[in-house]
Amino acid sequence: MPFVRIDALRADSERLDALGRAVHDALTETIGFPPDDRFQVLTSHDGTSSTLAYDDYLGVPRDDGIVYIAITMRSGRTPDQKQALYRRIAELAHEYAGTEPRNVFITLTENTSVDWSFGYGAAQYAASD
Repeated sequence: MPFVRIDALRADSERLDALGRAVHDALTETIGFPPDDRFQVLTSHDGTSSTLAYDDYLGVPRDDGIVYIAITMRSGRTPDQKQALYRRIAELAHEYAGTEPRNVFITLTENTSVDWSFGYGAAQYAASD
């Protein structure tokens, strides 16, 4: 169960959808999430009343094409799986949305089963820990 938040600067609904598909397809391919396990918040910032800040940290030259992707999921993936996920997201974001791979900034946060509620105020996965 991944929860994904994508923030992009001046992205129309088509680009946001393409970015969401890129992340979802990468999660399905590299981590093995089911195709119907898609929970995403996609946000475009207009650059005036809301914007995204960036710099050239670690020598990566970013520009206004930057996309921030925050993924929260249950723990248990290997470093190799995570690195494959990052690579695939960058590849698909470029293919689907035209986003330069250098502008794909990803954070991954892991938690445990009891940290999820899918409705009714219940922790549906809690018993599986």
